[in-house]
Amino acid sequence: MRILLVEDNIALADGLSAILRGTGHAVDVVHDGASANAVTAAENFDLVVLDLNLPEMDGLEVLRAMRARQNQSAVLILTARGTPEERVKGLDLGADDYLIKPFDIAEFEARVRVLLRRQAGLHSATVSFGGLSLDLNSRAFFAGSTPLDIPARELGLLEILFMRAGKVVAKEAIIQSLTAFDDDISANAIEQYVSRLRKRLSPYGLTVKTARGIGYYLDKLPEAS
Repeated sequence: MRILLVEDNIALADGLSAILRGTGHAVDVVHDGASANAVTAAENFDLVVLDLNLPEMDGLEVLRAMRARQNQSAVLILTARGTPEERVKGLDLGADDYLIKPFDIAEFEARVRVLLRRQAGLHSATVSFGGLSLDLNSRAFFAGSTPLDIPARELGLLEILFMRAGKVVAKEAIIQSLTAFDDDISANAIEQYVSRLRKRLSPYGLTVKTARGIGYYLDKLPEAS
C-alpha cells in the first residue's frame, strides 16, 4: 500500500517510515502542513498518517481540506493533543483513527493494518483466491500452510492484484502503489514482474492476465480436462 507520513519530528518520522517500509509499504514523508496539503491534492494514498502540530498549516486544516476535496484516503492522526475535545474534532472532520503520543509501536502497526484492511474493503485478516491465501497481518502468502518466498517487488505486485482478484488494476495505479517519490519503476519493469509472477503462480492454479492498454488482473487458470 502507499502511505503518506506527515510528521515534523524528523527522528520520529525516520523511525516510523522505516517501520512501514520494513513491512513492504511505499512510504512518502513530508514535514509540514502546506506540503501535506499540496501532496494529497496531487497524489493518491491508501493511508495518511497525520500529525496535528505542524508548521505552516495545522494538521486539522490539512484534514479539512482533504475531505473538502472528497479525498477518501484513510487518515490516522498521531498527536500529543489528546483531550476528548481534540479527538472528537478530528473524528468529526473525517479522521478514521486517533493515536495519542507517546504510543506503543506495536499498537501503531496494528492500527495501520486495520485501516489498510478497511480501506481495501476487507473484514478478515486472511484473503484466499485459487490455491493461495494472504495473511494481511504478516503480509505473507501461503499455499496451504507453506509460506511462499517471493521477492519484495513481486510480493507487492501480487498483493495489489490479489486484493482485487478478478478486477483490472491499471498499470499506472500499480506503479503508484509500489513507488514513493524517490523511487523509479518503469512500465517495462512492471511487465517483467508480471512475467515472473506468472511462472510462480502457475503451480497454484493462478495467472496474471493482461487487459491490453489498461493494466492487469489476477485470474484462475482453466482446469485441465
